[in-house]
Amino acid sequence: MPEWKLKPGSYFAVLSHSGSRGLGANIAKHYTTLAMKQCPLPRQVQHLAWLDLNTHDGMEYWLAMNLAGDYAAACHEDIHRRLSKALGKRVLVNISNSHNLAWRETIDGKECIVHRKGATPASRGVAGIIPGSMTAPGYIVVGKGDENSIQSASHGAGRLFSRAQCKSQFTQHEIKKRLKDAGVTLIGGSIDESPMAYKDITKVMSLQTELVDIMGTFTPKIVKMDKG
Repeated sequence: MPEWKLKPGSYFAVLSHSGSRGLGANIAKHYTTLAMKQCPLPRQVQHLAWLDLNTHDGMEYWLAMNLAGDYAAACHEDIHRRLSKALGKRVLVNISNSHNLAWRETIDGKECIVHRKGATPASRGVAGIIPGSMTAPGYIVVGKGDENSIQSASHGAGRLFSRAQCKSQFTQHEIKKRLKDAGVTLIGGSIDESPMAYKDITKVMSLQTELVDIMGTFTPKIVKMDKG
């Protein structure tokens, strides 16, 4: 990885997952309500209502969404700053995995709004990180800028089971066994985030070789999660 001035080898990695702490969800709820009032659609597709960016409410929504995104990024920065200070370590590289946001991008010469739900940017030369689960490896990647995927890649392994399905199908005993077999220490956590809930990350990565190049992998050892 010459652009990062890192020699091949083993490094200590910290991965954090933090959104905007409910701010983004509340923003989306507020402006979706406005959109449904201003853009009446048949009841079964009412949730697809939109706000024109050329209107006051549309631009206000765009600015508010980006503010929530900036706040989420600041949460990550603060988490990593605190952890690196506590560990007495110097940060060598920062890699982001922004997802569930929208971006202004030019596609076929036209400015568009690209919403990546469950996907992350993978423009040519852009570094990213694609995690698996609390027991599966994660991948450090560099985007290839594939136009057919709108220069995107998956933001993670993706779920096999919903949160509700996890709570009805899995037990704490099964989770503890998976963690023990993988040599992972879990602090907190809940059944809906169990390792069995997610797809096989190695298969997911094998299916997106046209989207990203794999530069390295990392293996979870200690996982800290909120209790669900």
